[in-house]
Parts: sequence; C-alpha cells; structure tokens
Amino acid sequence: MEFKQSAVDHLMFITNRPPLIFVEGKGMFMTDHAGKQYLDFLQGWAVNALGHAPQCIADALVAQAGKLINPSPAFYNVPSIELATLLTDNSTFDRVFFASSGAEANEGAIKLARKWGRMNPAADGSHRYEIITFDHSFHGRTLATMSASGKPGWDTLFAPQVPGFPKADLNDIASVEHLITPTTVAVMLEPVQGEGGVIPATREFMQALRRLTKERNLLLIVDEVQTGCGRCGELFAYQLSGIEPDIMTLGKGIGGGVPLAALLAKEAIACFEPGDQGGTYNGNPLMTAVGCAVIKELLKPGFLPSVLEKGEYLRAASLKLCAKHGLKGERGEGLLRALELGRDIGPQIVNAARDMGPVGLLLNSPRPDLLRFMPALTITHAEIDQMIAMLSSVISSLDA
Repeated sequence: MEFKQSAVDHLMFITNRPPLIFVEGKGMFMTDHAGKQYLDFLQGWAVNALGHAPQCIADALVAQAGKLINPSPAFYNVPSIELATLLTDNSTFDRVFFASSGAEANEGAIKLARKWGRMNPAADGSHRYEIITFDHSFHGRTLATMSASGKPGWDTLFAPQVPGFPKADLNDIASVEHLITPTTVAVMLEPVQGEGGVIPATREFMQALRRLTKERNLLLIVDEVQTGCGRCGELFAYQLSGIEPDIMTLGKGIGGGVPLAALLAKEAIACFEPGDQGGTYNGNPLMTAVGCAVIKELLKPGFLPSVLEKGEYLRAASLKLCAKHGLKGERGEGLLRALELGRDIGPQIVNAARDMGPVGLLLNSPRPDLLRFMPALTITHAEIDQMIAMLSSVISSLDA
C-alpha cells in the first residue's frame, strides 16, 4: 500500500506518532502499510481483550448491523438489556448506564455520587460533593476526570480545574482518613493504577477503604476502565479483594475494541432522574451486541483462570529477564503488568523494539523507567516467549 507522509497532515496533531499506518490485525499481531508484522503488547491500551479481529466480535457486528444500529436511547433495545443483565448477574451491582468511553463513564460516576451526596447531606447539613482520589491516578480526559486524576502536570494544563478532588496516597489509609470532611461524598480509585505505572492497591488497603467508607457513610467508586473485564484474572478486579463497592465504571475491554463503556451502581445509589444523564449513543444495540459477545467469551469455563495462569507465566518470564539484564523487577495483576527497568531507558526500548525486523514489537512506556504490558487475554505462552526474547535482544543492543 502506498503511503505519503503528507496525508497525515489532515489529522489534528495530538501526539507523536511513528510513520506507520496499520491496516490489519489478527490476535496478537498487526500489519502495517508496508506489510511488516508487529507483535502487539499494547492492544489499543488494554482495549482488545480478545486480540485483534476476534471472530465473535466480527459476527456480532455483522449480525446486529443487519438488524438495528441505533433506535435512539429514548427506547429500549434487546442487546443493551442482555448486556446489562450479564453485568449485574455477575457483579454486586443492580443498575447499568452505557456510555462510549471510560472518561464518559467516570464523568457519570462523579455526577451520580454528587447527586447522591446532595440527597444525603452531612449531619450538619453540609452539601457533600468532594470525591477523594489518588496521586498518580488516571480517570480520563474530560475536564472533570482530568481534575480527578493525579497525573503530574494536569493540575495546570487546562486550568482552572474542576474543584472537589483532594488527592490521597495509594495504599495509605491514614492519608484518606485525613482528607475526609463534612463535604466528602466518596472515594474513587483504580484497583491497579495503569497509567501511573501499574501500581496495585493491596488487598488489605481495598478492604480497609471499604470499612472506612462504610463507617463514614461515603461511597466507594472503583474505576475499572483498565482493570475490569478479565484483565486482572477475575471478571472485575474489586473481586480480588472480596469487597463490594457502590459504583463501578468499565471501558476498554468491555467492547473488545469498539467504543463501549458502562457505569454500574447499586440500587440504593442509582438516583438519576429523567434529564440527569444521557447521550446520543448510550446503549446503542450495535456496540452492546459486541459487549455481549465479549462478556460471554470471558465467562466461558476456564477463560478467567487461564488469564491468571498466563499472568503468572509472564511474571516468571519477566523476572528471568530482570535477572539476566540487572533490571529492577516487575509488578501487576493478571495480564496487566509492568517491567521495572531501574533506569530511564523505556522510550529508547519502545522505539528500538518497534523498528526491529523482520517482525517489530509494540510496547508502552508510561514512565521512563518502566514498560507496561497489556496483551490480549487470549495470548499464548509462545507469544510471551517471543516478546521476552525480542525485548532481551533490544536491551542487549542498548547496553552494547
């Protein structure tokens, strides 16, 4: 396929991109415009839970596109009801609102918590609206979700921020308790901080946080945009800690590559009234039909245990790589993992791995001293071995 660099000038410049156009993908691999293949450990930033172009998603899209694409959210449709039922039957939640992106779902969670806080004021009558979030967290790119995020530099990027998001320290329950005031309504966190460097909340911290929020009549919101839908080895990562949050958001993996997200809440918290929340595409049958296909695949016998097993295999392989090259270590849950490099060579590794031949390797470095692995949940041991061998070669060449 012919490719002209000038053709990309029609796209708004929002990030540095290599001079590649990807035209095809299958499983763990993508092919660019020149025919070169790449082993993809990004998978759209944990979006392609079942890999590139899985048959079940292709079938769902074709079947639903021939029936009904969007009747408007003013009416019910069958796939949205089916997907809502699948999600509530397999979680602690009772109600679902569908959206198109994780940021939109998180924005909805913030609105829902603030409305619940207004309906349940503090003992002194204070309007409760503040939501405690965490340093290094990432909740989206809308103004409110950027304000909720603890990403360095975001407090001034589009200032002034939306007020009401004090930041605590992950895995430090005292730092959370210190921030609680009569205006606090909720605590919101990622069970594993993905963009922050794959930093898991400990089981003990999640359990302590649930106890604290119940004692203080606060909502607990889990942002599972990246950790949900099988990524951490359970259908939802909060299940690893044996707790029941009040609100959960989903995105990325729930659509397996199509724009789909969800806001879930317990019945007592689902206080939206007509006009409070909406969206032109929310719950449209084309996207929710895909969501049904994805969730059904994740719920097949043996699928989620296989994610845990492959996560352990990747962890062990990464530790061997650390021993070989003197790297710092690794961390994560399931198939959301990070390799701690111990030095700021992440961007160099990303570039060198992508450009190696005849097959390239696609990696992500959210921090200069770290690589983040987000493979398809259907990855094989052989593909993990291939990645480790390619990465070892790149590190050796950089060391040389």
